[in-house]
Amino acid sequence: MTTPELSPGPPAHAGTVPHPTAPAVAPVRPLSDATLLLHGERLTVPTYDRAELTPAVVHLSVGGFHRSHQLTYFDDLAQLGISTGWGVVGVGLRHRGMQEALAPQDHLYTVVERSPDGERARVVGVMVDYLFAPDAPEAVLDRLADPRTRMVTMTITGAGYPLDPHSGALDLACPALLGDLAEPHRPSTAIGYVVEALDRRRRAGTAPFTVVSCDNMHRNGDATRAAVVGLARQRDEVLARWITDRVSFPSSMVDRITPQTTVEERAAVADRYGVDDRWPVITEPFSQWFIEDDFCNGRPPLDAVGVRFVPDVAPYELMKTRLLNASHSALGYLGTLAGYEQIDELMGDGVFSAYAARLMDDEVTPLLPRPAGVDLDEYKAVLLQRFANPAIGDRLPRLCRRGSTKMAHHLLPSLRQSLTAGRRAPLLTLAVAGWIRYLQLHDAVEDDRGAELQFLARAGGTDPRSVLAVRPVFGDLADEPTFVADLTTALSDLVRDGVRPTVAAAVRRSRVLAR
Repeated sequence: MTTPELSPGPPAHAGTVPHPTAPAVAPVRPLSDATLLLHGERLTVPTYDRAELTPAVVHLSVGGFHRSHQLTYFDDLAQLGISTGWGVVGVGLRHRGMQEALAPQDHLYTVVERSPDGERARVVGVMVDYLFAPDAPEAVLDRLADPRTRMVTMTITGAGYPLDPHSGALDLACPALLGDLAEPHRPSTAIGYVVEALDRRRRAGTAPFTVVSCDNMHRNGDATRAAVVGLARQRDEVLARWITDRVSFPSSMVDRITPQTTVEERAAVADRYGVDDRWPVITEPFSQWFIEDDFCNGRPPLDAVGVRFVPDVAPYELMKTRLLNASHSALGYLGTLAGYEQIDELMGDGVFSAYAARLMDDEVTPLLPRPAGVDLDEYKAVLLQRFANPAIGDRLPRLCRRGSTKMAHHLLPSLRQSLTAGRRAPLLTLAVAGWIRYLQLHDAVEDDRGAELQFLARAGGTDPRSVLAVRPVFGDLADEPTFVADLTTALSDLVRDGVRPTVAAAVRRSRVLAR
């Protein structure tokens, strides 16, 4: 039986409509407060008074995922009429495009949830303001220091946490951090903004805010605490102690597949719903959010709209990162090498769908704790359905980004744990070989370490030891002779036999080992 948190279903106020076979004939209107009621004829719109929302949450680095995930939960909360005390202020850190899209439409935007059975659309209205930090650092700090701000959330990716990957301590060689220390009133990083705002709150006698990371990292709350306290300690030991004693950093696990919105999808939203939205969001119906129940300045009643507050998020995080995120990386590299462009198309190939299932069943699940209230077999079955959802059309290039961060955080830990337990892991090993082969063959690699890894991968050919020597990514895996030999074989097989035959052979070997 499907547990509620695995298949939450549509909100009570939303309906599902079949996929349109032709554009609907409807006037296309800009999205704004002035046109909101008119748009209510075609899709779900906020029924609460947006002017009554209290700006209690500041989110750092607003992207598609935040708008499809966290903001929809806060919007559901306002829609239920339980509380208007949790409005959200968005902050951009790097690119001004989101501000340019949202400001003319009063920070409203459209979310379209697509499944094989149809789609449903809604306008989200819980964002009350949006600031672009490089243009207005003082305005951002004012918002963060405002006593009404009780919670700060972040989606800054793993690269936004300047920590040494082995010690977990602050990486003081990070140039951006050095800049934040030199000019704390003009920070450039999310961590710098949080530290400066907390210092202002401490000096003003204002209660601190809770900091919630929504990034796919192991113990993301601990990582956030280490970065914030570490930077604060470089400034003022008293500030560091105050943060340690007063500020909550609950870890969280978030999950919702949200591809980048294309120009064609924006046009489709206009045709189908009559909404001229500069940056709509396309996503899947599935959504999860687990947060540790540790708040220092009031807890939003998000449990009323499907969020799970738990004592320890670790087992849920491991479930998601090692099953979903690791599989995404493995399928992204191998599928791209096989010539596929979308993951649903890849999952239509029996060789790769079998690979994904065996990877989860044989090499990852045996290493996982059992999260309370979750049936792992059901969770994996739902994952495979989500990967195969043709209505989303999640593109493989998205899954191939930031490999040095994603592989290190999501896939390599399972591989290392398998080796420690004396287990062979041919499918995880093949994923690493696929990544190395991808680095060899593709010029446009979106990765902070891309140039370094590409050079080493190409120089090594079918010998992976030069790449494995990058210890910030691979740790001590280069010291495991059995793994190095298996990886060399897998890489040689990919070069000699091609991707699909190599994947099929690895699945056969996995079945033998699993008996």
